[in-house]
Amino acid sequence: MSPKRIVFKKTSRDKSLSVYLPRRDFVDRCDSVDPVDGVVVVDPQQLKGKKVYVMLSCTFRYGRQDMDVMGVAFRRDLFVTTRQVYPELQERKAHNPPQDRLLRKLGQYAFPFFFEFPDNLPCSVALQPGPSDEGKKCAVEFEVRAFCADQQDDKVEKQSSVRLTIRKVQFSPDAAGPAPVAEMTFEFLMSEKPLHVKMSLPKETFYHGEPVTVDVEITNSSGRAVKDISLSVEQVTNVVLYSNDKYVKSVAKEDTTDSVPAGTSLKQQYTLYPLLAYNKERRGLALDGRLKHEDTNLASSTIVKQEVLKEVQGMLVSYKVVLRMIASGSVADGDDMVFEEFKRVYLKGVIGDDDESPTEA
Repeated sequence: MSPKRIVFKKTSRDKSLSVYLPRRDFVDRCDSVDPVDGVVVVDPQQLKGKKVYVMLSCTFRYGRQDMDVMGVAFRRDLFVTTRQVYPELQERKAHNPPQDRLLRKLGQYAFPFFFEFPDNLPCSVALQPGPSDEGKKCAVEFEVRAFCADQQDDKVEKQSSVRLTIRKVQFSPDAAGPAPVAEMTFEFLMSEKPLHVKMSLPKETFYHGEPVTVDVEITNSSGRAVKDISLSVEQVTNVVLYSNDKYVKSVAKEDTTDSVPAGTSLKQQYTLYPLLAYNKERRGLALDGRLKHEDTNLASSTIVKQEVLKEVQGMLVSYKVVLRMIASGSVADGDDMVFEEFKRVYLKGVIGDDDESPTEA
């Protein structure tokens, strides 16, 4: 028995056209990106001589859609491309097997479309709104839009158009970097010997849902006692397109009662769980782009490709592990020890939507 294939379908209000997408997630593997492919089915009688176009767009939104300050809209199109699919300008042929199956099943008024992402586009990311926030959120969004019009630049009527949100998601490159290691030495007045701290991770790249294990070694040769050791994973988000806003949010934390008296040492492994499930109400967290009625993940670390301006990315996301502790009698209580960033990357998932309902192909 062959496995079921899920196809996402949405039809315009006036029934003049329908869009079929075999998937909603498109993976960026750094050296290649999945192309956007689908099928448009048209009703020539409903079109009444109009043409049908399909548009792929990438938009950065910094605030509500209706927000406008001194004539500057907080919205910018990073990429827009449009192609005519009906009447067809070239031979009607499929670009891959899923598209071929759809064309054969949907009949003579089914027409394929195919887009490739340019190398400089960011991945889908959005800041999580608070429980009381309304309207559009700060986000980098991708959309496929099909519409009918006499000419490409004509005003589009909502009842004769279809909009489907898609996601461009980051996948980790196969070549992993070295495991992060950080060391720091603290010296205190009235203490001849220092306090030495070493922290390490088992690897550089962690996948969504995977716990983060942290190895901590503290050699306390000083005359002060160390107590209240805590570790956290912090997400750092820089909004670089319109402003240089920076958001630092803890996504996992462990407070301990571990202590290291003077002249002793500690070697301990801690486990942190940076999951969206524990942070659903936290405003301002960066998430992988969200589709309607679907859960998502904490945003993947941004991988900026060579010769691509960081400003074009809209938002840059990274992660760090922070160790905090108190040396009794110290003036600088709670000194931070900070790791270099480590990557969280995307794992493939299944996407559904109530309004753009999946159907079997």
